[in-house]
Amino acid sequence: MLRAAEPVSATASPARARLSFTGFLWAFAAAAVLVAGVLSYAASSHPDGLDATTQRGCTTVEVDGGEELRGECIAQSAEEHRFAGSPLADYTIDGNSDLAGLAGIVGVAAAFAVLFAVVRTIRIGRSGTRAAARADDAAVRSDAEPE
Repeated sequence: MLRAAEPVSATASPARARLSFTGFLWAFAAAAVLVAGVLSYAASSHPDGLDATTQRGCTTVEVDGGEELRGECIAQSAEEHRFAGSPLADYTIDGNSDLAGLAGIVGVAAAFAVLFAVVRTIRIGRSGTRAAARADDAAVRSDAEPE
């Protein structure tokens, strides 16, 4: 025989504790740092799909300590971007590929700094809008009260 389910009280505590948004961000940041710091050493040094596609039809030749593309391919028209000489270019620190994990962690930290700034700006904007709305409501109420 089937029984009816017992009603759940609105004040009953959930069986599992809820993770706050800040706690979630800290956990996500820790996972991102772990992935960037550890798994970056396992990344392939061979070209990814986009690079491989643009280099079809060309061969890479070592010339004067650098590399040159020979043949006909899309990659021959590619130019270095303006940040190519920066300290964190090419997922390294000053060209040292042994520091790829540290470069990944610095990248994650920079991304979270931007995220924090955007979220903070949005929260400040919302709280300012709410405060202004409350002040307007209070002014309307005081104008509506008979003297």
